[in-house]
Amino acid sequence: MLSKITGGNTEKIFTATILNKYEVGYFKCNQTGFIQTEEPFWLEEAYSSTITKLDIGLASRNEELRDKTVKILFENFDTSKKFLDYAGGYGLFTRMMRDKGFDFYHTDPYCKNIFAEFFDLADLPLGQKFELVTAFEVFEHLPDPMAEVEKISNLADSILFSTILLPKPTISSVEDWWYFIPETGQHVALYTEKALASLGAKFGYNFYTDGISTHLFTKKNLSENPFIKKREPLLIRKFRKFLRKFDQKQNPERESLLSKDFEQIKNKLANL
Repeated sequence: MLSKITGGNTEKIFTATILNKYEVGYFKCNQTGFIQTEEPFWLEEAYSSTITKLDIGLASRNEELRDKTVKILFENFDTSKKFLDYAGGYGLFTRMMRDKGFDFYHTDPYCKNIFAEFFDLADLPLGQKFELVTAFEVFEHLPDPMAEVEKISNLADSILFSTILLPKPTISSVEDWWYFIPETGQHVALYTEKALASLGAKFGYNFYTDGISTHLFTKKNLSENPFIKKREPLLIRKFRKFLRKFDQKQNPERESLLSKDFEQIKNKLANL
């Protein structure tokens, strides 16, 4: 079986029981350490419920990712532009970002948009481009990462995403790492830092990571890793603190779009 990242050789490292009934092989890319399952014939069954019942951390994860995203957007991107949450599930993250004043939209063909209805990719003009696309807890679900990243790259020059990196040393059994979650059958692609760097490079992206679970592909040349800030001398830190306070007075926190969205939705409903 060839690697879904490099196209090179892989080796079978173990088998595991998927959905409590299918014996499935797991293969490791010899060049990057990326782990993929055999071709996932069980996905239709695995996604009979798009959001797995084991994902009890959905709400708290969205809160944590919202805070990380707000910080990265303010420091590195144009916050006045449009953003898209890719494979955004119920639309919770899009709603939370709009509540923070960011013009976010949602897309997910496999899940009903409950929280961000009327703020969907389908509501925008065809060919709409975004300042940045978020894709949280998506990459591990991709049976063909190259094809999916190519789709996202047509929407934006930057992708902020999360997927937990494979632990070191290399694992030898599905029981060695909780993130395989074979019971659901949805995690079919597991990444090393080297694998993500290789994937991003194929589309001309610079790659930044926190080394654990949150990553950025971008065609911007950032002066430093946005996830890891160098500790500056005390005098410079005090000066930056003064500038932040001054900036907050000049530019207070972004106004939530909640009330504007309410009026917009109310008008749309009235015209249905």
